[in-house]
Amino acid sequence: QVQVVESGGGLVQPGGSLRLSCTASGRIFSIRDMGWYRQAPGKQRELVAVITNRGSTNYADSVKGRFTISRDNAKNTVYLQMNSLKPEDTAVYCCSADHLKFSDTYRYWGQGTQVTVSL
Repeated sequence: QVQVVESGGGLVQPGGSLRLSCTASGRIFSIRDMGWYRQAPGKQRELVAVITNRGSTNYADSVKGRFTISRDNAKNTVYLQMNSLKPEDTAVYCCSADHLKFSDTYRYWGQGTQVTVSL
């Protein structure tokens, strides 16, 4: 079993910054891709950013130039640095961790952390 836990959410003013962290723990064989998704009320869940175990990244167009995803493989931790935050960034942010074991990959999810951008 693998557990995934996020932290770092909160309330921030437009133009402000937050850094989210997500750590996978438990019976880990190998963590491959890790990513951040978000879902706002009444909207579909969307991919925010993803990073492979090799360090390749992809971002949603809406966050390019403002958000940066990174990871520490030794700690099985992924980060999301969010700058120049906008009200439309308000959502529950969830972390994903793809666990590779015996040639099978299973995606584990964190519980989510609330990010609110408001005056």
